[in-house]
Amino acid sequence: MFQQIPLQRPKTPLLDSVDVPAKLRLLDEEQLPALARELREFMLYSVGQTGGHFGAGLGVVELTIALHYVYNTPDDRLVWDVGHQAYPHKILTGRREQMLTMRQKDGLSGFPKRSESPYDSFGVGHSSTSISAALGMALAAKLNGSSRKTVAVIGDGAMTAGMAFEALNHAAHTAADMLVVLNDNNMSISHNVGGLATYFSKIWASKPYNSLRSGGKKMLAKIPPAWELARKTEEHMKGMVSPGTLFEELGFNYIGPLDGHDLQGLVHTISNLKDLEGPQLLHICTQKGKGFEPAENDPVGYHALNKLEAKTAGSLNAVKESPAAKPPVTMKFQDVFGQWLCDMASVDSRLVGITPAMSEGSGMTRFSRQFPDRYHDVAIAEQHAVTLAAGLACEGIKPVVAIYSTFLQRAYDQLIHDVALQELDVLFAIDRAGVVGEDGATHAGNFDLSFLRCIPNMIIMTPSDENETRQMLYTGFIHKGPAAVRYPRGLGIGAHIQQDMIKLDIGKGVIRRQGKGAAILCFGPLLHEAAKIAEELDITLVDMRFLKPLDSALVLSMARQHELLVTLEENVIMAGAGSAVNEILAAANLQTPVLNLGLPDHFPAHGKASEILEDAGLDANSIKQSVISRLSLIRQSAIDAHHQGHRA
Repeated sequence: MFQQIPLQRPKTPLLDSVDVPAKLRLLDEEQLPALARELREFMLYSVGQTGGHFGAGLGVVELTIALHYVYNTPDDRLVWDVGHQAYPHKILTGRREQMLTMRQKDGLSGFPKRSESPYDSFGVGHSSTSISAALGMALAAKLNGSSRKTVAVIGDGAMTAGMAFEALNHAAHTAADMLVVLNDNNMSISHNVGGLATYFSKIWASKPYNSLRSGGKKMLAKIPPAWELARKTEEHMKGMVSPGTLFEELGFNYIGPLDGHDLQGLVHTISNLKDLEGPQLLHICTQKGKGFEPAENDPVGYHALNKLEAKTAGSLNAVKESPAAKPPVTMKFQDVFGQWLCDMASVDSRLVGITPAMSEGSGMTRFSRQFPDRYHDVAIAEQHAVTLAAGLACEGIKPVVAIYSTFLQRAYDQLIHDVALQELDVLFAIDRAGVVGEDGATHAGNFDLSFLRCIPNMIIMTPSDENETRQMLYTGFIHKGPAAVRYPRGLGIGAHIQQDMIKLDIGKGVIRRQGKGAAILCFGPLLHEAAKIAEELDITLVDMRFLKPLDSALVLSMARQHELLVTLEENVIMAGAGSAVNEILAAANLQTPVLNLGLPDHFPAHGKASEILEDAGLDANSIKQSVISRLSLIRQSAIDAHHQGHRA
């Protein structure tokens, strides 16, 4: 049991000899527990150096070793769900030295990534996709006449999503040869039911039992009443000592629950399951944060770590990713939302808060305790979250759906069909909008302005700071109809937050600074970088506030007064806020040049948010140079046109 994170790189002689799974498979089985200890210690050290997801990976050290020991990876396919669990997998698959670059620019991704390694069979950042993907791989192997094996490892939280059960249902229908490992770390579903279940699990996974089961099935199938009696007897026996009846009814051969930290038991059980035909489900129970006592005691607080700073390296509290770990100088946007939610709920009993398994990340913990009857964590089920809100709205309730931008993508049909089409009174608090940094492309909130603004009946607000966020949440709440407020990850700028809630004029922007030459039309938190540029260049700065409805009168006024309009957004340029401005000008037949600044047409790399913004040309210096360059080009073109006209 580790009590603290190693400050110096630990000595790991056995792990050093295992740089790829092929070498792992050369070890004696008796050496594997020592390897697990070294792997766990190295993971503690590496995550302490870089920050990153933490508890889930510690919990699957033994499982990771067992899977790579039994299966012939990468030829056999291994799909992790979600990628939080995959750090031990990366260490064992040739990326141990690169772990010190985790989540940094040009370094390793924090999630499995197909372009990063042949051992990463499928890219997994959003949850509950593994069984569908693995089933596709298993069916492809069958079509190609390949003996390749396929395994999906899904966390119990990910198993709460409907997509996982859709895949389970289809897998049973196809009778595909695949193994699903359900990693139950006691965060969501069933508990281990004791030694009797473990004993029976070993029997059910054994080759003699499965040979007898298969032979008996063929014989008794000729006598339908006898076969039905045998089937029900087995089902009831399993049902008495395990939670597997559901999976058996879906058509899987269920084994478990097993101790997920019993390495020898895992190796033997998985070896037996490897050669069985049809869909198999192995249920293992693990402990999140296993081997690191503080994480075992607080699995939520130690879900992830910040980078271990030298001056605080000896303090565990310094690395715990928790609001209490380091008193913030300014508030996080998620906490601005959480405070507003409680304040609003205290004065309006219609308010109900909904989150798809993001209570802590969305700042809803206090609300969940203060208003438990009006709080719904629907688990990883974004589609259900949105339609649940629609149903509540039908009955006069005012639901507030707190959801990350990247996860709202998963409920797009429900957003359109169930909420907007029916003009239902739902407020979407969209967190992690724009650049998110180290979590990379799978979690980037780059697209919400584009995919929201094309939906009829939507109000879309882009606050520039903490106070604007609070006031826009209030404005969206009292608006009758669907509305969205999108705000970024992390700390604000320290803006003064008015406790009084004020309804803003919907669809009206505000001129923050009057200048000349160019006008920056800003949508969102880049306003404060733009303010420095506007001051330096003596140009106009407008806080547009609303993308939909767009303040067309203000846009046209700025176009007529300036040589250049600059649109600025932390969203992809394509179909984003800049495109909306272009459409206004085209409709009015105005020829004022426009410079659209935003995120480019590719998925972002992972790295610090500041690095990603700089790469996109959205840091202060790049914005400034873009404005200067475009103004110079416009003015030079005007001079050239004048000279040509004079010569003519």
